[in-house]
Amino acid sequence: MRRDDDRLMSGKLVRLGLGSAERTEAALALIARAREDGIETIRVLFADQHGVLRGKTLVADRLGAALADGITVPSTLLLKDTAGRTVFPVWSDDSGIASGPMQGAGDILLVPDPETYRRLPWAPHSAWLLCDVHFSTGAPIPFAPRTLLARSVSRLAEAGFDMVAGLEVEFHVFAQDATDLDHTDATMPPRPPATRALAPGYQLLTEVLYDRLEPVMDRLRRAAAGIGLPVTSTEVEMGPSQFEFTFAPAAPMVHADNLVMFRTLVKEVCAREGLHATFMCRPRVENAASSGWHLHQSLVGRDGTNLFIPDDGTGPTVIAGQWIAGLLAHARESCLLTTPTVNGYKRYQPYQLAPDRISWGFDNRGAMIRALFAPGDPASRIENRIAEPAANPYYVFAGQIAAGLCGVERAMVPPPRTETPYAGDGDTLPATLGEAIDAFEGSAMFRAGFGDDVVDYLVRPKRAEWERYLAALSEWEQAEYFGLY
Repeated sequence: MRRDDDRLMSGKLVRLGLGSAERTEAALALIARAREDGIETIRVLFADQHGVLRGKTLVADRLGAALADGITVPSTLLLKDTAGRTVFPVWSDDSGIASGPMQGAGDILLVPDPETYRRLPWAPHSAWLLCDVHFSTGAPIPFAPRTLLARSVSRLAEAGFDMVAGLEVEFHVFAQDATDLDHTDATMPPRPPATRALAPGYQLLTEVLYDRLEPVMDRLRRAAAGIGLPVTSTEVEMGPSQFEFTFAPAAPMVHADNLVMFRTLVKEVCAREGLHATFMCRPRVENAASSGWHLHQSLVGRDGTNLFIPDDGTGPTVIAGQWIAGLLAHARESCLLTTPTVNGYKRYQPYQLAPDRISWGFDNRGAMIRALFAPGDPASRIENRIAEPAANPYYVFAGQIAAGLCGVERAMVPPPRTETPYAGDGDTLPATLGEAIDAFEGSAMFRAGFGDDVVDYLVRPKRAEWERYLAALSEWEQAEYFGLY
């Protein structure tokens, strides 16, 4: 133990100013726990710009070194689009990143967070350890997901508030017909697998369908519980092979970590069973339903009081109304964060239990924001139904905080609530990723709150993704024009 202590106190992270007595104590406790758990390999990971976990796997004997010195990975992992293409000019004099050096595909530094250690029930000799991401100099990377959210949470705390969040996440699990590992499948991105449904759909919350899916539900629930995720329910959703898991309330950073771990857990556990799990919003399979991510949120004051509990049943509190107004006012520009894929905009359709325009209402599942207030109810909150389950949760939470806090700081007043969310001339959500990119890029609020460097960084891979989509030839075009002209 003394050798571990010396290494931690004299390691690279301390020299770079990234160590502390508290972190050393937590690291020592982690080293001891990993030994007790019989861990052989540590998967040292970070959430990239798309909310995908990436990193390296170390043998357990190297855990102390990783906690003392961090580990390095190529900076291009933060510079890729969803197909894995590096979209920043790293071989030029200017990489397009103003806040720090990323030329030449050099290294960035992963700094493990001892509090995120998770032993994996489906791979009990292995564990996860999440990291914060820094430039090789030790300086924080402002657009790194955990860093951006931490800054946003701190800004909210400075204003006298904390956010409490709850998650409802929908996804699909299909039987996989083939491995799709022929050489011709190894494209960029890879070819999608051929799948079949595990159960028929459009029988929401049906007991017989739940029983049919319970073996898979149980494996996922037990794995989630095994790494400490606060699952509260496992449900049969609307579509064929569509699941929903809900989670107890927690702080934004906790739930952002939870969601990236949960999505990875689901995909890994299912893959070991020959199943394909996807958090894609609207899979292109016959009769599939769209999946959403419903984000519950409320604010608490310095004394821990829920500031969304109304005094009567006639409307939201002043703070809740201001928060709602901020979310609505900045909904279009927030969509790049809540709905970052081309596919996600195909969910915004009327009468599909998803929003297609910017509105709020009391307990109305067609509105973008569903208010769930009641006098004396400590669970009073709002549910923002705008996000897709593929979104990067760190960016989603940061965007919600920025928009909601803007409403509070400017004392915004929400518009009248709606009873008919799919009728009228209300402002619509972006119809495409392209519209969302333009709205986010031109957002004065996000440029002031996040910084120009962060906004410009987030836009670049999304614009590359959008331009590849526009350049791709679709089956619709082939059917429409190939025979006619």
